[in-house]
This record gives sequence, C-alpha cells and structure tokens, in this order.
Amino acid sequence: MFLRKIVFWVHLACGVTAGSVILVMSVTGVLLTYQKQLTQWSDRAYWTTPVIQGRSAPMSVIVANAEGHAQGARVSSVVLHSDPVGPVAASLDDGRTLYLDPSTGVVRGENTAGVRAFMSGAVRLHRWLGASGEARAPARAITGWSNLVFLFLVMSGLYLWVPRRWTLHHVRRAAVLNTRARGKARDFNWHHVFGFWMAIPLAIVVGSATVISFPWASDLAYRVAGDDPPERVTQARPAPSRSPSSAPAPSPPVGGGAAGVLAAAPARAESLEAMEVTPIAFETSLLDAVVPVALSNVGEWRTISVSMPADARTPVRMRVYGGGLGEPQKRHTLEFDAVTGEQTLSEAFSDQSRGRRFRTFLRFAHTGEYFGIWGQTVAGFASLAGVLLVWSGLALAWRRLILQPLRRRVRLRA
Repeated sequence: MFLRKIVFWVHLACGVTAGSVILVMSVTGVLLTYQKQLTQWSDRAYWTTPVIQGRSAPMSVIVANAEGHAQGARVSSVVLHSDPVGPVAASLDDGRTLYLDPSTGVVRGENTAGVRAFMSGAVRLHRWLGASGEARAPARAITGWSNLVFLFLVMSGLYLWVPRRWTLHHVRRAAVLNTRARGKARDFNWHHVFGFWMAIPLAIVVGSATVISFPWASDLAYRVAGDDPPERVTQARPAPSRSPSSAPAPSPPVGGGAAGVLAAAPARAESLEAMEVTPIAFETSLLDAVVPVALSNVGEWRTISVSMPADARTPVRMRVYGGGLGEPQKRHTLEFDAVTGEQTLSEAFSDQSRGRRFRTFLRFAHTGEYFGIWGQTVAGFASLAGVLLVWSGLALAWRRLILQPLRRRVRLRA
C-alpha cells in the first residue's frame, strides 16, 4: 500500500508537470495520423488527367521541364508512380513540388499549399512546440523529456489501474466505459478505461518516440538487437551546389542503355582528382539509362524516389517502394555512380543489420506506418487516448489539489 501511494503521487506530479506538453503532442499526433494520405488527396486533381499509354517521358526531359518552370529553383528529387495515371512529382529545393505528365513531361501545376501548410504547422508543434531556428534545440529537449515522462505515466498507470479489490464492481469501474457518469466519476472512468485498453499501443508509440528523441535511446536499440550503434557525424559538411562549373561535365550517351553509359563514361579514378578540386556538374541524361536498370532489378513496385545528386561526386540514390512510403520493409535502395552509371549498391530491408532493422521498425512504429493503414489508424487512436488521458488526469488533479482544499477551507470557516 505504501508503494502504491508513492507511485500515485509521482504519477500525479509527473502528469501535472508535463501534461500540457503531452497534450500538445497528442493532439498533433491525431492530426498527423493520415498525413501522407491527406497530402496526396489534396493534389488529387493531378491524378485524373489521361496519359498516353505505353509512353514514358525520359527523366532528363522531366528534370529539364521542371527546372525550366521553377524559375531558378533546382530539382532535389523525383517520384514516379507505377499507376499509369499517377503524375511525376518533382520536389524543388525551395520547398515546392511540381506535377508533370508521366508520358510527355509537361508540367501540369504545383502542389496545393493549404493542406501542406497545415500539416507542416502540426509537425512543428509536434516536434518543436512551434519553435524555429535556434529555439528548436531546447524545444526538442522539452518534447523529448516530456515524452519520456509520458512513457513512465503509461507504465505506472498500468500499475495503478489494478483494482484494490477484485470484485465485479471495481473491475467494471476501471475497465468498462460508463457513458452516464458525470464530473469526477466520468473523469475517473475515462482515465482508467482508456489507460487500460490503449496501454500497449501507447507504450509502442511513446516508447518508439523516445528512440527518435534521444541518441542514447537510439544506440540502446542497436545494442538490444545485438549490433554496435553507428558512429555519429558531429559536423556536417555543406553540400556543394549543382550549378555548372568551369570544369567540363561528362556527357555519357544514353542510347545504348546502361552498357552504353559504362562504355562511354570516363573512368572514375581518372576524374577523381579533378572532382576534388572543382565539383563536376551532374548530367541528368544519365538517369535515362539507370532508372530502367533500377526497375529491372526489383520486383513489383508502387513508387520510386530518385534523389538528385548535388554533383558527380555524390551517387544517384533511388528508393523503390513496394508498399506505402511508410513501409520500410517493402523498400529497396539502389545507388549508381553519378559519372559511370555503374550500380554500387542494392540493398533490401532484409539485407540490413538487425540493429538497423530494429531501429527502422521503431521509427515507423511510432506513426504506425510500418503496419500500413491499419497501423496508422491504431496509432491515431492511441494519440486520441493520450488526449483523453491528459484531459481527464488534469481534471482529477485539479479536483484533488485545488478544489478539495478550497472546499475544506470553506467548511472550516463556516
């Protein structure tokens, strides 16, 4: 009984201290449940234009048309869809996204800003409490530690949920939703019922967020899986510009496919010294050869994301998704040399180390995306349960810490 009192008061103190931050993260977690689906839905108009069957615009044409329309901005990545009516999405380095006809490469228009702006604001609140710039570091620390407190609240709440007397009345009071209850009885019932039934999903969502928030927790995930954590880069080197330089850029022919690129491109060893002095601009015509090679090396796919290298020293990276964008177990990563077109990496999820797979699982378990749309739905309900738990918990704390002492003083004065 003494232990229960200690756990109760620590539980109460932690809930009151971090409750407001947990409430913000829970509310925004609900809003972000179907972020990717809602963002795609907002641009649904670009999925209705008929395309020319059997024709696909070259990647070099797509990039050239997008940058010509972008008025100075550069294409950072291109997303292709296996759906024949799915538009090509070209992301620009200024944050915009252009949609192009997959058969002709003609620009159809830009992404809608409303839904994206709303989701971006929700993400800023969820991660940094709306802070920007240098203020994000302390804000991220606040959300990270509040999330760790939330994990303690979930686990200690399970302990406190256990009825003191195992009778039908006490079990029903803590495990069955009472829609007729009002006031304190309603808050007590909600707090116990939602805390009990959503404890496991909440523990997964909150526990995986701890791994995202803290480097030591991420390293612990690797060690739990039996791997050494990867070394961290303390200082990032600025990415070089993709603007053409004075050094001549190689122009490999693409008519003969990847073999033609390999035969005609200069050897990478011969151009390495020149590239170390002056970055060589990346020739987008190389993509016309390597993208078909990439698709021939994987099975069924839904989308493929091509990251545009900053210059010829950076490899061309492609992520081929067999499922949704949030299902890493169905993702295949390929890399090609940006000068020769030679494939340098082919990695499926099963090829990764156990530590990396476990860390990736935790990242996408936080949003439920690892399990597809049903996982997202469960994670959304868990966030909604977090809202109700914080609200009812703060209401109970208000009655215990504020209202009861006030009423006691009123009675004594009377």
